[in-house]
Amino acid sequence: MAEIQLATALERQEWSTKLTYEYVRESGFKPYMGTDDAAIIRLDYQLVSVAGDTINFPLIQRIKGRGVRGSEILKGNEVDIGLANTKVVVDWIRQGAKLPKSTTFRTALDLWNASKTQLRQWSSETMRDEVINAFGSVIIPGTVDTKGLPGTDSQVLYSLSTAAQRNTYLANNSDRIVFGNARGNSTSLNWATSLGNVSTATGQSSAAHVRLLKTIAKQAGKQIPVGSTTQFTSNIRPYKSDMTAGREWFIYFVGSREFAVLSQDSTIVNINTSSRPREAGGVDSNPLFQDGDLMYLGVVIREIPEIDDILLLPGAGASGADVAMGFFCGQSAIAVGYGQRDAVREDRLEDYEFRPGMAIETLRGTAKTSFGGAQYGIVTSLTAVPAQV
Repeated sequence: MAEIQLATALERQEWSTKLTYEYVRESGFKPYMGTDDAAIIRLDYQLVSVAGDTINFPLIQRIKGRGVRGSEILKGNEVDIGLANTKVVVDWIRQGAKLPKSTTFRTALDLWNASKTQLRQWSSETMRDEVINAFGSVIIPGTVDTKGLPGTDSQVLYSLSTAAQRNTYLANNSDRIVFGNARGNSTSLNWATSLGNVSTATGQSSAAHVRLLKTIAKQAGKQIPVGSTTQFTSNIRPYKSDMTAGREWFIYFVGSREFAVLSQDSTIVNINTSSRPREAGGVDSNPLFQDGDLMYLGVVIREIPEIDDILLLPGAGASGADVAMGFFCGQSAIAVGYGQRDAVREDRLEDYEFRPGMAIETLRGTAKTSFGGAQYGIVTSLTAVPAQV
């Protein structure tokens, strides 16, 4: 196992004993995580207290149809409530560090507590990356049973998916995947061909693009997607809604390169600088001076820089344009199941207590929620982003 090595400057000298931890960006997903069904990233801890390796997150399809009117008979004309689930399998995730006395005796730094903090940060980063991978994953539809109900879907990381799997995924989600700035860019339900329609000239993100995503989210589930292999669909529920006031809120997670494009869109800039409330003379509340979310027409646009690190598609668009993924989310987009919360373990006895170590472990699984091959709470956006300066 790798052991901590000290730089010469950190050995015992007349230096400050305060350790400055490497800057680690807080996960931007945390405000949208919760155990409630309305959370964008749903958390479940039921396996913490019972044995098992699988958590099923139930999904209930909206009741459709005209019902009956007047003296029409309801008996025999009822509709089945579509019930499905997303299966999350938990597994152990661990990391550790060695703190041998041959190193620690030479420094006044508290490496034991420093290691504990760094391990917790590692675990937080790992979970963030799992959520991003789940957002971009390709759904493999489950087998429809004898009653005509869809089986439990599975999914594969985008980077590991095949061309055929991506095409099937597009067919089952053609009502909630958009390439560039027009629905018509989805050509022949072929993923690679559709990507080739995304150009820097007409396929970059904008205020109009955000409006299109919101329209798609509100219309999703009204019809079976064109080319669907399962003939099932589901609606996307807003993250928050106040129908008395006619307001619905969604969250749009984007990487840094798309966020940079949106932050320069004149419509979004004018709304955020002229219309958002702020205290008189208050720098902290003035969007002209501060970094943070953008807001537009009931959509919170949140930058998650690591989306680009994991899911950017270099040269995949028209004329070799880089294509960025973004995720326009309503309720229950991602499911995270726990069999054990993060726990720090200490081992002080190895090699006659000369090579103590510390580890962090968790029992967790993460998946994108889906129903009949269709992602449940997400509109996936693929836009062109200009070359980095």
